[in-house]
Amino acid sequence: MRAVEISQYGAPEVLKAVVRPDLALPQPGSGEVLIRVRAAGVNRPDVLQRQGFYPVPPGGSDLPGLELAGEIIGGDLAHPDNFFSLEVGSRVCALVVGGAYAEYCIAPLAQCLPVPRGLSDVEAAGLPETFFTVWSNVFDRGRLGLDGRGKETLLVHGGSSGIGVTAIQLVTAMGHDVIVTVGSQEKAEACKQLGAVLAINYKTADFVEEVKSFTSGKGVNVILDMVGGSYVGRDIHCLADDGRIVIIAHQGGKISEIDVGHVLRRRLTITGSTLRARSVEFKGAIARSLRAYVWPLIEAKKIKPVIHEVFELEAAARAHELMESSQHIGKIVLTVN
Repeated sequence: MRAVEISQYGAPEVLKAVVRPDLALPQPGSGEVLIRVRAAGVNRPDVLQRQGFYPVPPGGSDLPGLELAGEIIGGDLAHPDNFFSLEVGSRVCALVVGGAYAEYCIAPLAQCLPVPRGLSDVEAAGLPETFFTVWSNVFDRGRLGLDGRGKETLLVHGGSSGIGVTAIQLVTAMGHDVIVTVGSQEKAEACKQLGAVLAINYKTADFVEEVKSFTSGKGVNVILDMVGGSYVGRDIHCLADDGRIVIIAHQGGKISEIDVGHVLRRRLTITGSTLRARSVEFKGAIARSLRAYVWPLIEAKKIKPVIHEVFELEAAARAHELMESSQHIGKIVLTVN
């Protein structure tokens, strides 16, 4: 089996493409399927795992890769978790706990979704990680537009990332406004073309002042923050009353200083989550929501995958270099031919 291994923790070059006849095909267990991988998405957690900062959950593959697209070639298809009547030969995209950088990978049946009509394997491979993340954090946890609130505004830090371009399109398609922060004018223009009502270059402008000005002092309702660190304290001043901050990463640091008085007086909520270690049941519920509410939008071309660059599996190190450069707009994908 061909795969990419992390030979040791470190820089991108520690990713080694291997062809090992003795590397047995993974064997699916109860509620699992074996997938012939055609493409795999590259995500920031893959980089952290390679660096030794993102441990594999118990029972997960030590091979990198959290999302994929391919065909089911076997497994426990009679299991009750087969919510979408999948069968051998079905084209699927799936969220996995590891192992997608390989020719074959095990996936929980509950986390497999049929590839949306009209999408290639490369496009489908870039869906699971970002759509599971955005849906569960913006709508389930952040409650954007729910509980009788009507139309609301979301601020996303990292608007040109895979998470960002997904959030812009999905939230806009759901009838809400999206403001983003980005690091260049090129990224700002790309985000506005995808539907962002405002794109702020954080290198040249204060996003707090820009948000206040654009919203006439009201602020935004939900913030999706993958920066953490000093941003959280600034986020508070961007929020409307009863606003919610959802932290999904801490690329800018784990320690934040906040004005608790603002939180109390304005009834603010600060929450956060990670996805990888959550249960199959939890992720399966997200999958069913995506199939019901989001897949029709993709098939109607109201949401489109944004693929920045595609690499062969053996060039995974180059893909990680691009990810770490933060020069990409949208998703980076590996193909397994």
